[in-house]
Amino acid sequence: MLSCLALAVLCLACAGSGTDGYRLVWSDEFDRAGRPDPAKWTYEAGFVRNEEAQWYRPENARCEKGRLIIEAVRERTPNPGYRPGAGDWRAKREFAEYTSASLKTAGLHSWTYGRFEMRARIDTRPGLWPAFWAVGDQGEWPAGGEIDIMEYYRGMLLANVAWGTDRRWVAKWDATSKPVAQFKDKRWPGRFHVWRMDWTPESIRLFVDGELLNETPLAGTLNPDGSNPFTRPHHIILNLAVGGANGGDPASTAFPARFEVDYVRVYQKQE
Repeated sequence: MLSCLALAVLCLACAGSGTDGYRLVWSDEFDRAGRPDPAKWTYEAGFVRNEEAQWYRPENARCEKGRLIIEAVRERTPNPGYRPGAGDWRAKREFAEYTSASLKTAGLHSWTYGRFEMRARIDTRPGLWPAFWAVGDQGEWPAGGEIDIMEYYRGMLLANVAWGTDRRWVAKWDATSKPVAQFKDKRWPGRFHVWRMDWTPESIRLFVDGELLNETPLAGTLNPDGSNPFTRPHHIILNLAVGGANGGDPASTAFPARFEVDYVRVYQKQE
């Protein structure tokens, strides 16, 4: 007999096969208790990008009552890579003033094309920067490609696609933003929502609750060498950043803060 979890996954797969020809190929329903499934997720560690304030560590992610909880905490943590007088922002900070978590499927699971979905509730208070995004497995950023299925900061919900330019570490962006205040539901920030990417050989389309936020034709997403990062595998990242280059000032925000994920699902069309 099938276990309850196996039966649930089978039902999802059947449901997915009737949705525009897509079938479920991977998911995490976060039905376990404790640390997220190590067969599906690994973690980023320490100071990573964008001069963000948080120190990433696995301890700030857990599964609880069928949800993934990524929790940002205001707490001082020593930086073992600290070097007085260092020029690199990662090394010149003696302490991190916040901790959080960033989960990724890199090295475990990646996909080319498909429908990617997440049902989640994000914290929209000042200084918080939650994201659900996909990054290319091959090549240096941004030539490897970046797709921001959900990104939020400073009152704005973003849906972005980025690829390479002739300048190292400088991206070409197809970016769209929508103020959360424009949603008719004034309780929008406290509710769960479904973010979706439909990625085909022709385009990347990004949605929230069925509303199209951005569409990027892939005919125009070429790196200077003529390669197209969106014809190659990408892996998923889920993270809750604090402050940094875009996140804003978290000083007035009460912590802990949460990014709560009900599920992440990947569907693909079968030949």
